[in-house]
Amino acid sequence: MKLMILNGPNLNLLGIREPAHYGKETYEQLLEKIEAHASLRGVAVTCRQSNHEGDLVDWIQEAYFEGYDGVVINPGAYTHTSIALLDAVKSVSIPTVEVHISNVKEREDFRQISYIRAACVDSIIGHGTAGYLEAIDRLIGGEEA
Repeated sequence: MKLMILNGPNLNLLGIREPAHYGKETYEQLLEKIEAHASLRGVAVTCRQSNHEGDLVDWIQEAYFEGYDGVVINPGAYTHTSIALLDAVKSVSIPTVEVHISNVKEREDFRQISYIRAACVDSIIGHGTAGYLEAIDRLIGGEEA
């Protein structure tokens, strides 16, 4: 099984950006955590991050054309604005899990809106970076991390 892990804008600034919401773990540490967990679960992962919406759309389409079994996506701020990401996930019909490190349900009103959620098989919200591991486990049908 192979999964694509996608991160949207500003997630490359983990550890720097608003540590009260996102913690002190760096993006590099997150990638190490994801890769170690995937290895233990026997899953191949490709991790990518972009601050550009079109890159994320291209990678979702690439996941389809390259035969990925699932996508884990933290769209960042595009969660609340991007119909393009919603359409991309709907178009390829690859099981996709939406992840948010912070509990967006307890934040600003605009963060309550998720366009992409309608196309996802699950949303893991507010579990910190462990949410990525839970998303991987959800996609492979195993127990949560």
